Amino acid sequence: MKSYKVAVVGAMGAVGHEMIKTLEQRNFPVAELIPLDVAANVGKTVRFKNGDVTVKEAAKGAFVGVDIAIFSAGGDASAILAPIAVAEGAIVVDNSSQWRMDPAVPLVIPEVNPQALDSHKGIIANPNCSTIQMLVALKPIHDAFKIKRVVVSTYQAVSGTGGKAIKELSDQAKAFAAGKPIEASVYPRQILFNALPHIDVFLDNGYTKEEMKMVNETKKILDPSIEVSPTAVRVAVYRGHSESINVQTEKPFTIAAVRELLGAFPGIKLMDDPSKLVYPTALDADGRDETFVGRLRADPTVPNGLNMWVVSDNLRKGAALNAVQIAETLIERKLL
Repeated sequence: MKSYKVAVVGAMGAVGHEMIKTLEQRNFPVAELIPLDVAANVGKTVRFKNGDVTVKEAAKGAFVGVDIAIFSAGGDASAILAPIAVAEGAIVVDNSSQWRMDPAVPLVIPEVNPQALDSHKGIIANPNCSTIQMLVALKPIHDAFKIKRVVVSTYQAVSGTGGKAIKELSDQAKAFAAGKPIEASVYPRQILFNALPHIDVFLDNGYTKEEMKMVNETKKILDPSIEVSPTAVRVAVYRGHSESINVQTEKPFTIAAVRELLGAFPGIKLMDDPSKLVYPTALDADGRDETFVGRLRADPTVPNGLNMWVVSDNLRKGAALNAVQIAETLIERKLL
């Protein structure tokens, strides 16, 4: 089997570490791993296949000879470095929002729209974490019954904000246990014991950027005719996003048929037996690759209405895993 020179940009971040771990766990054919990060992190090491690999600077010249570069370094860095990587011969899979809505850049979830990769011009965008798990769950339903409208409320873990947010939640818990004042700096309010209906910045239409990502990315990936009404909420969970999703389809369905479709779909694990208290939670998804679906029930208030609960590890399927799966699919489709 051919092997590939793989760069991970943002290697020292939470998602970067997860990307490296995912490459190893899935036995991706890595001939050489090149961890790249900002100058301040040059010389540090990451663990890969029982060895330490030294971090280099993400800069011009770093991508010469690289086959694929997986980015998780933020939009500003990607805007500068992704075109450089492509010019130096690499295919870029970018985890930021920088390229997602660029009409020339495929926005891909391998279980949902792998054919979009065929038209790539060097840069491929990884969708938003909350969009990924939602569309994995919606794809088989849309194919069978055609979705008209989605109302989604997310319950998103602090790891979606990054390492500083994880530390803030831990620090607040320690302060509470010690009877000390609770301080907040990463989030505008205390996150411990709380839920903040505020992810990313508010826009003129009253929605946040996170919410509008779900609207726009759904239309680009799945179907431009689907209407999406989102509310994105940050909750005091370390890892794993949960979503309450209400769907209205054009064609009638039975819950049994939906359950069968979801149970057979790649990447989905069905946990749906309330009589035995079987339903997915963020802890069930922690460190797992699957998108978990449960609480399937008809919505009697609208024609062809369906309610469901969807949970996924935001650092795995919501970021690192989806990016690695894109690279795997490039190989499968003989594009790499």
